[in-house]
Amino acid sequence: MPMNHTVRISNLTYTDVSSHPGQKLANLLAQDLGFHDAANGHGLHTLHAFPAKFPPQLPKLFIDELTQPGDLVLDPMMGSGTTVVEALLAGRSGIGFDIDPLAIRLAKAKITPLDPDIARTAGYTIADRAQWMLDHKHSQIEKDLSRRFEGRTREFIEYWFTPHTCLELIALLREIERTPDSETRAFLTLAFSAIIITKSGGVSLARDLAHTRPHRVDDKIPRSAIVEYKKRVEKNSRSLVQLYAGHGKAFIQFGNAEGLPLADETIDLMVTSPPYASNAIDYMRAHKFSLVWFGHSLSELSSLRSRYIGGETTSDFPFTNLPKHSAAIVQGVTRADRKKGLALHRYYSEITRMLSEIKRVMKPGKAAIIVVGSSTMRSIDTQTHICIGEIGKVLGLELIGIAPRRLDRDRRMMPARFGAQRMSQIEERMHEEQVIAFVKPLSL
Repeated sequence: MPMNHTVRISNLTYTDVSSHPGQKLANLLAQDLGFHDAANGHGLHTLHAFPAKFPPQLPKLFIDELTQPGDLVLDPMMGSGTTVVEALLAGRSGIGFDIDPLAIRLAKAKITPLDPDIARTAGYTIADRAQWMLDHKHSQIEKDLSRRFEGRTREFIEYWFTPHTCLELIALLREIERTPDSETRAFLTLAFSAIIITKSGGVSLARDLAHTRPHRVDDKIPRSAIVEYKKRVEKNSRSLVQLYAGHGKAFIQFGNAEGLPLADETIDLMVTSPPYASNAIDYMRAHKFSLVWFGHSLSELSSLRSRYIGGETTSDFPFTNLPKHSAAIVQGVTRADRKKGLALHRYYSEITRMLSEIKRVMKPGKAAIIVVGSSTMRSIDTQTHICIGEIGKVLGLELIGIAPRRLDRDRRMMPARFGAQRMSQIEERMHEEQVIAFVKPLSL
């Protein structure tokens, strides 16, 4: 790329990147960011299904090219922890925050070094003990099941799981809870969740939990939870090899991207992928299938869901004033559907606070990468990438560019279609993502 090359910012302005810390970043944006022919990356990324996670090659590219060993890499909405893991493997320090309990469990398990043989043996022992309890202490397992759940949560479990599967799961869970080592227990617990939330099959009566759009299948014959657990432990234990090949460090914490517990100007790179607006991908709708087994009630999870960025609850919400283009998009949606318009205004308000926090914690001259997809509300394109670019510029970040990346459906797990329907509504509008690149100015 010539040194005087400029990067197009959709229908906004052009940013001159010559003699600028964003020049290298602009060159990276010009590459093919689809990674369709690349390998799946480290096996750690397959420990558990998670919807809409980006390919590990995407954060890896920016980590390798824009940071040095020991640098701090942040993902304030880490989801399955892909950015944090790639930072760890590259010898950087990865910092991840999320408010989703399953995301926290998954990311922590990914960054915990365990001996694969010890993990596998522990998992097999759990399964064998659970089967023995079912064979010899059946009434004890039934009592444990009856005392663990009540009210709506119990109704939910009885609707989505057969009585026999419930007993198998409780038998497994009892043995997992007795595991003395907390790190091994976390690995075993994640394997438990992974047999519930799967791309296909699974031990519930739901179909396609991994894509967050569960449908009950009354004639489905669930697989044996104990057999599937052994399979999952075997698969996941193989992924533990070479975890610390890069000798990096990682920190995972419950936290909100709109108020990060980080000091000013401490981060060397930020790579994240915010949720879609208006719960277009409803993470909690699927995650609750395993979280209820870990002691979370449906009411608690519903309350937590309302706090997710991109949620639909707008009563008593602290809206922010939006810049011109973003405000116009929100107004257009509002004219077509007031409720949807409020949800979109909430989303861009949350994005505004998130970007403000990112600007605060980033070191001057360092990059922030945001991967987003646009949504369609009442046939109106929300132009998410353009609006985020505009909001960031208004906040004082330098917008280096916005580059498209075509989604590989097999890797970027989106809600699936069923039956004769060729394209689900959500799939039609989620065929492409945009990679937005900001740099915090050297002087403000």
